[in-house]
Amino acid sequence: MSGHPAAVPGRNLTDPSRAVHDEDLEAGLKPPVYEEIVIPEEFGPVEVVVDDLKVRRFAFTQDDHGDWYLRSGPDGPRIGHAGLLANDLLQLFTLHYAASQVVGLHTEEELWFDRPVRVGQRVRLAGRYVDKYERRGQGYVVMEADARDEDGRTLVRHRGVEIMRTAPAEVAGRGSAGGGGGGRRVSDAYDTSLPLAQRLGAGSLPGTGLEPLRKEITFEQMAVFSRIGEFVTNIHDSLGTARAAGLAVPIVQGQQLVCYLAELLTRVFGAEWLWTGWLRVKFLRPVSAFDTIEAAGAVREVERDGSRTRIGLDVWVRRGDASLAAVGWARGEVPTDRPVRGILPFADQG
Repeated sequence: MSGHPAAVPGRNLTDPSRAVHDEDLEAGLKPPVYEEIVIPEEFGPVEVVVDDLKVRRFAFTQDDHGDWYLRSGPDGPRIGHAGLLANDLLQLFTLHYAASQVVGLHTEEELWFDRPVRVGQRVRLAGRYVDKYERRGQGYVVMEADARDEDGRTLVRHRGVEIMRTAPAEVAGRGSAGGGGGGRRVSDAYDTSLPLAQRLGAGSLPGTGLEPLRKEITFEQMAVFSRIGEFVTNIHDSLGTARAAGLAVPIVQGQQLVCYLAELLTRVFGAEWLWTGWLRVKFLRPVSAFDTIEAAGAVREVERDGSRTRIGLDVWVRRGDASLAAVGWARGEVPTDRPVRGILPFADQG
């Protein structure tokens, strides 16, 4: 299968410096349409270096400049953000398919966080298409992928569902808030008599709302997140491509919204999120460039099991007009008999 992974591991899926001598950076790649998809289809492995620039670039796209990422982690060495490799995993299919021809729509995302990503680490990414199906006139494809360290241990696992080659302006908004977390429908309601939680522990109560995370999303942040640095053109980083797809302006990549939720959950669980976190998100409505969002959630279940306590939540992303852009389910663990390890990953950590 034709592809263009970098010969020497770099911080990107592809090597943008090839533009110096390669006229067409996507020559030999397949058109990203449903009819071209083969099941199963393998992507990678490809090595990526988690260097300082990769971390600082991600911090810019998310406006998330916590001390763990830029100075030192909870156990000493610097670590990457929880969502640092999420888009690399999602985009693995572009090793075989022309990224700048993609006009698709991400409909579901699921992530498991098994270990922190260390700055300076080489990680190996690999994925595969495992299923394809048609529904309501649209062709869907399912990818599973993971990032592993040099010893072969998983760091982050991904499962995503995408509509291949569609009209985003017509399809967006068809989703629902049901059917994901053990069959439970997501609710954005919480007990307003309880104080909003900035962090979670074994004593957290069901019904507790989370202190929301608010962001104003700039086009520059969207474009960098969506691979403009690799000369990829899409509905997230190009006004012309967005308008050709029926959009007034570029829209935020769904995976970027997922990373805002991952930031919120890192804040409330602390370092435990990077070892025990699970997040599943469904996308309901697009978020446009220049909009504001609010990532929030509420505790639904607290289950104590010996030395560990599992906390289940509903989570959501709300647009500036107060409508829901995404909803989901999350779960993490905390120690039952002691405070959460490294609970504040930011400048005010004591």
